[in-house]
Amino acid sequence: MTQADPKATALELEALLTRARELESAVQRVFLGHDDVVEQLFCALFSGGHVLLEGVPGLGKTTLAKALAAGLDLRFRRVQFTPDLMPGDILGLRLLESAPDGRQVLRIERGPVFTHVLLADEINRASPRTQSALLEAMAEQRVTLFGETYPLEDPFFLVATENPIEMEGTFPLPEAQLDRFQQKVVLGRPSLTELVRVLDESASPAPAPVAPVMSATEVRALRRFAHEVPVARELVELVARTVLATHPDADAPADVRRCVRHGASPRAGQSLLAATRARALLRGRLHVTGEDLDALCVSVLRHRLLLGYEGEASGADTATLARSALAHARSKAALRA
Repeated sequence: MTQADPKATALELEALLTRARELESAVQRVFLGHDDVVEQLFCALFSGGHVLLEGVPGLGKTTLAKALAAGLDLRFRRVQFTPDLMPGDILGLRLLESAPDGRQVLRIERGPVFTHVLLADEINRASPRTQSALLEAMAEQRVTLFGETYPLEDPFFLVATENPIEMEGTFPLPEAQLDRFQQKVVLGRPSLTELVRVLDESASPAPAPVAPVMSATEVRALRRFAHEVPVARELVELVARTVLATHPDADAPADVRRCVRHGASPRAGQSLLAATRARALLRGRLHVTGEDLDALCVSVLRHRLLLGYEGEASGADTATLARSALAHARSKAALRA
């Protein structure tokens, strides 16, 4: 970690982690159950990535995103994506106005993307053209409007929700945009215990709203600490082997060769390392372990695997294929050792 004044650095880190735990507890009080989903969201937030939340309506995707935004002392905007939404509705518009001297002047009206936390609600209900308007913002934290480039806020965190692609009125996200989401988290239906708890809570008085816990300065500081968490050379190589094992024309397991048309990009490996560093730090460790890879491999890789004809026809699950790639990479690394 940072070398200057180790004692002060350790105290600063402990204070930041305490804040992060308070934020996590506050979110979990509002978003009941699925604690693993909250952890995945936090891994993305504190590693500088973006998250795609998928699930059928009514599972609390928007509730989760709004609770997280409320717990951050940051500016928050929400955009409801619809088929008629245009790129300018997200990025900004150029408006013609009358100046005090009577001249007609053009003014840039910045869109909702100019915020710290942006909730793109039901992103796959908008056309691919509108979805792609966020590409530059996600990859480079800036926006180009009418030939001028404008930086976005720091931190900038995008949480997008989507309905399963099989639902009516949805459009698939472009592959280039999917690759810019660090993680895709799928919300399944709650268990019996979780559903009973949700129903009990809904009959009780509404819980107190989430109060701001962390500032922009604290989020940036925790991101810096997460970036400095060391990863052992053998784990870096394991991540590289895993990414290569998602490609059917590489050293891949049989199910990947049979079902996958295109595998994950190098950005996937970078995303996996970034997310595991954040998870290790949030759990109080200053090093990444194989357990961190196990916990995050699926959410980082699942949306980056494009199925071929046989995979589509057989209903192959990209989460299973991601686990298969990691297991195959582990077996190859063990043989080499």
